[in-house]
Amino acid sequence: MKLFLKTRDFSVTGEPFELHWDSDRDMLVTHPQPTDMDPYYDSEAYISHTDAKESFTDKLYQTAKQQNLKNKIQLIDNQTHKNKSLLDIGAGTGDFLIAAKSAGYQTSGVEPNTRARQLATDKGITLQSSMKYFEGKTFGVITLWHVLEHLPDLERQIQQMIQLLEEQGTLIIAVPNFKSFDAKYYGTYWAGYDVPRHLWHFSKTTMAKLFKKHDFEIVATRPMWFDAFYVSMLSEKYKGSRLYLLRAFLIGFWSNLMALFTEEHSSLIYILKKRK
Repeated sequence: MKLFLKTRDFSVTGEPFELHWDSDRDMLVTHPQPTDMDPYYDSEAYISHTDAKESFTDKLYQTAKQQNLKNKIQLIDNQTHKNKSLLDIGAGTGDFLIAAKSAGYQTSGVEPNTRARQLATDKGITLQSSMKYFEGKTFGVITLWHVLEHLPDLERQIQQMIQLLEEQGTLIIAVPNFKSFDAKYYGTYWAGYDVPRHLWHFSKTTMAKLFKKHDFEIVATRPMWFDAFYVSMLSEKYKGSRLYLLRAFLIGFWSNLMALFTEEHSSLIYILKKRK
């Protein structure tokens, strides 16, 4: 694999990492991939596991998250048939599952991080640490919201989740898109790389190839409009920009505008179903 870019862990350790291009799958691979990932997640800086609301950035994230929750439920409602059983993989602190349960879904969740699971428990949501807990069960919908890029042993875990999906079920996966305008603009500083927590970096070609071998096809894609602004804001902070809010708004707006023509949004939601 060729060297594509040098970057670093801007949010926790400051360590340098490289992104290598897998030309066969049009995918970037983080190198090296640490054997012990816990230190990179056990930090107040990793907001998905903390529910932090201290900084202005945290508050913006939480505000956008509430709107995103509504959008996600609407998306799933539009794709779901009679079976309203849902498994959320990488459930974080459980907010999506709370929203899904309120919308009438029978919910289950997987979250390997102990701290995040405890926060979910405090909200009345019980999460399991591994997909192995659900062996022998099937679900009508399986969701991964910015989770696939975190999974070690990618192929094996894709196979595991597919085995948990009923024959006519729907797989919904959201991931950052390194082909977006904001990714190209920020390069080394693009927050969507988030190394080393993000082990893999996907394009639309990657997603099609990864799931085709499992006889799944992408039936639709949807943009995550807020991501362009939030990722741009973090990227500007990583660059040390004083006017990071203004610049992030401009770049996020331009990225979304460009994506109307290129269909390469900052983050994309893929809706996958088994081929008939």
